[in-house]
Amino acid sequence: MSSRRSFLLNGLLTGGAVASASVSSAALAAIPEAISQASSDTMPPLTPSSGRPYNPVVTLNGWTLPWRMRNGVKEFHLVAEPVVRELAPGFVGHLWGYNGQSPGPTIEVVEGDRVRIYVTNRLPEHTTIHWHGQRLPNGMDGVGGLTQPQIAPGKTFVYEFVARRPGTFMYHPHADEMTQMAMGMMGFWVTHPKGAHPLIDEVDRDFCFLLNAYDIDPGSYTPKIMTMLDFNIWSWNSRVFPGIAPLVARKGDRVRIRIGNLTMTNHPIHLHGHEFVVSGTDGGPTPRGARWPEVTTDVAVGQMRQVDFIADEEGDWAIHCHKSHHTMNAMGHDVPTLIGVDHRNLAGRIARVLPDYMAMGERGMADMAEMEMPLPDNTAPMMTGQGPFGPVEMGGMFSVLKVRAKQRRGDYADPGWFVHPQNTVAREVVATAESAYRKSDPGTSSMARQAAPANAVEVQVRKPGAHTH
Repeated sequence: MSSRRSFLLNGLLTGGAVASASVSSAALAAIPEAISQASSDTMPPLTPSSGRPYNPVVTLNGWTLPWRMRNGVKEFHLVAEPVVRELAPGFVGHLWGYNGQSPGPTIEVVEGDRVRIYVTNRLPEHTTIHWHGQRLPNGMDGVGGLTQPQIAPGKTFVYEFVARRPGTFMYHPHADEMTQMAMGMMGFWVTHPKGAHPLIDEVDRDFCFLLNAYDIDPGSYTPKIMTMLDFNIWSWNSRVFPGIAPLVARKGDRVRIRIGNLTMTNHPIHLHGHEFVVSGTDGGPTPRGARWPEVTTDVAVGQMRQVDFIADEEGDWAIHCHKSHHTMNAMGHDVPTLIGVDHRNLAGRIARVLPDYMAMGERGMADMAEMEMPLPDNTAPMMTGQGPFGPVEMGGMFSVLKVRAKQRRGDYADPGWFVHPQNTVAREVVATAESAYRKSDPGTSSMARQAAPANAVEVQVRKPGAHTH
C-alpha cells in the first residue's frame, strides 16, 4: 500500500460519518481508493467498465473520476485538498481543489444510478459539498449548518442518493464558500440518460468545462479571496489561453459543449463559424419549441448551459467569452491609457527603479508585445499564443474549435493548424482606389441621363382650391 493511501485510510478510520450519522470502522476500511491527477492535459474520455453504458464526456484540461460498483452502488471518493494548478505554461497557482486538481474531476453517472460519494477533508478548515441542481434528500444537499454538520479537517463524510434526472450539473462547497470557491473548489457533474430521451440527442463529441476567475498578483501564487469584481485571471477549468486545450471534432460530428459558471459575473460565450441551440440547463433539457439558432449564449453566475451543433465547417474556429477584458491575462485595472504618448525612454528609467513596472503601449495594448519588457516571475503575459499567421492577441477565456474532415472518429488529438484551400484567406490588395460616387455625377450606364435641358426647369404645382366631391 502506498504511503499516500495508507495515510488517507488511517485518517478515514478515525473520523468517518454518513452526513450526520456514524459509520463503522469495518465499513470505512472498504472506502474506495482516492485517485489523484496532477496533469493539466485533457484526459481521454473514461469509457464505463461497469454499470449502465453511456457516451462519456471530455473534460477540457481535466479528467473523469473513476468509480467502483459495490452491491449495485456506484462509489466515488473525493478528497478536498490544497493543490498546485498550472494555469498556463510557466504560470502556476496555489489553489484548493479535489484529488490533485482545480477544478476537481468530473463525475459521470447514469439516470437512476444509486451514487455513494465519500468526501475526505484535507483542507486547513471545515468544508461541505453541495450537489448543484440535483434532486436528492434534504440531508444530502451539503449546506453546512443547515442540512448537515461541517466536515472538519481530517474527517470523512459520505453522501448517498439516486441520480434522478439526466442533465448538466456541478459540485462546490457550501461552507466558507467565498474563500473556498475563490480558491478553486468546484467540479463538473454529468448525469447521462438511461436510454433514448425525447429531448436529449445523441452526440459524437461531448465537451465540458467550468468558468472560473482568480485575482493573483503578478509574481505571486495564491488568489486574493476578498476580490469581488476586479479579477485579473479569467479561465476555463483553471486554465488560461494559450494553456486551454482546443476542442477537436470530425467534420459532420454532432457536438455538445457543457458550460458552468462559478465566477462573479456573466459570460457571453461566442462560437465562430457555426450556429448552435441551447439544448439544456441545470434545470434539465430545454423543450424543442423553446430552442432557436444562436452564435452566442450568456451564462450567468451559478448557471449551466448545454449547447448542441453540427461541426460542418472545416477550420480553426475561435470560441471565447465576448467580454474583451476576459480574453486577457494578468489584466491590471489601474493601468493608465498612454495611446499617443511616446514613453519608451521613460518606461526604461522607471523600470530601473521598479523592476516589475509595465505600462500600456503608445499605440494600444498590442504594442506592449513589441516592447519585450521582462515579466515578473510566475505571471502569464496579457496577450499571448502564436497562430499560423502570427501572435493571437488573446488570453484568458479563449480557445479554438478545430474541425477536420480527416479526423478519425473518437480521435481528440490536436491536428495542428488548418491548411486553408487556395484563395480562401484574407490578403493584402495593392491597387488604386476608385473615386467615390457623388450626387453631382451623371447616372451610370444602366440609367444614363439623356436630353438634359440646358436650363433648370421650374416645376409648377397645382393645388385643389375646394372640395369637389
